[in-house]
Amino acid sequence: MPSIKTLTQFDFYPEIEATRGLSLIYFSAHACSSCLHLSHLLTEMAKNQPELSIFKVDAQQDQALVAEYEVFHLPALFLFKQGQYHAQLVCEARSSSILNAISHASCQTAEEAP
Repeated sequence: MPSIKTLTQFDFYPEIEATRGLSLIYFSAHACSSCLHLSHLLTEMAKNQPELSIFKVDAQQDQALVAEYEVFHLPALFLFKQGQYHAQLVCEARSSSILNAISHASCQTAEEAP
């Protein structure tokens, strides 16, 4: 069964580069109620979207990644395709909105990571 793996600053890039297809990374924190809602939503998405690899970064633990990706608000979503950065996703915390944002961003040319 697909699950969400937690990444740290030490395994972030090796894990993303080794993942084929689409990777959705979300930054969250334990005390963030919006993050908790998104976590439940993404757990369900992981079950229903096996082609999508979903990863979590604990923003309180990995400040280096938070700074690198210029995360100012939680939760924050980022899309990678074939290990290459594509975009930050800004959308409603609903499965359909997230999937639409992923579909749109994955069709775009890869960008330089922040």
